[in-house]
Amino acid sequence: MTAMHRLKRVYRGNVALIGDASGSVDAITGEGLCLSFRQAVALAEALEAEDLRGYQEAHRCLFKRPTLMANMMLMLDRRGSLREHAMRALATNPEVFARILAVHVGAASTQQLVVTCTLLGWQLLSAMGLFLGSRRSSSHL
Repeated sequence: MTAMHRLKRVYRGNVALIGDASGSVDAITGEGLCLSFRQAVALAEALEAEDLRGYQEAHRCLFKRPTLMANMMLMLDRRGSLREHAMRALATNPEVFARILAVHVGAASTQQLVVTCTLLGWQLLSAMGLFLGSRRSSSHL
């Protein structure tokens, strides 16, 4: 079972939400506690500055990466053929897998994920025979 929920606002007046109460990302990514700790730090900074709008913005930024990663994982779950090709491509090029993991744990930026996914996408298209000049149809996706 998976659940993704995002709130428009995570504070009202002098009450702020953190963790699952402030929105949730798919459970398969393992983001729950890590995201909660980061939100707690952002909330502490906003409380110190006496401005919960800062927490709202930080929360929005903190939520982007886990949401992106969860959406990628769910897409692979829904498309078996794509998942098989992705696993082969990642096994062939462990550096790409390492980069994706680095983004997942916050050690690399989302921009680096875009570059990495472009490389992975090219590998997938090549492996599936979907690049220009291919005789295979695109019905494999």
